Amino acid sequence: MKKLLEKYKTVIRFVVLFMGSYLLMSVLYGLYLKVSENGNYFPDFVTNLVAKQSSAVLDAFGYNSILVPDSIAQGMLLTIDNKYTVNIVEGCNSISVIILFIAFIIAFAENFKKTLLFLFAGVVLIYIVNLLRIAILTVALYKYPQYENLLHSVVFPGIIYSMVFILWMIWVRMLKPNSAK
Repeated sequence: MKKLLEKYKTVIRFVVLFMGSYLLMSVLYGLYLKVSENGNYFPDFVTNLVAKQSSAVLDAFGYNSILVPDSIAQGMLLTIDNKYTVNIVEGCNSISVIILFIAFIIAFAENFKKTLLFLFAGVVLIYIVNLLRIAILTVALYKYPQYENLLHSVVFPGIIYSMVFILWMIWVRMLKPNSAK
């Protein structure tokens, strides 16, 4: 057993760090959502902020967007020219994707400063791309509502997950080879 543990030490380390950090952050996020249920921001602070910022991005691109809380769907309705377009719910705020990204980077953590800087840059990039993704999706659904399923279920999730995958690959390539040890 000791030989097996020694042989697969790096794999075990990765799995323990990834699962441990992912579970810890997911539990903390779940607690945040529970505490946010009766807070000042609907549906929660981060989702509310993402909805407002997505609306601001649309306004900056010349669209007349309006944001309205929707207590039935537990989200923020984002409309263009008073035409219902999207409902921004908790799952749209990119926090779950950010948690997944962070867990992977922690599992491959190397140097504290390098890891922290990459985490910060990656989280900011994911957040910004998510805002742009929501804004572009809103415009696409406004102009092409017949493609809602394809756009919402395939194209736009593909954008955010592809970006996270690319960031992971950049991180792995930035690591020092372990063969020198």
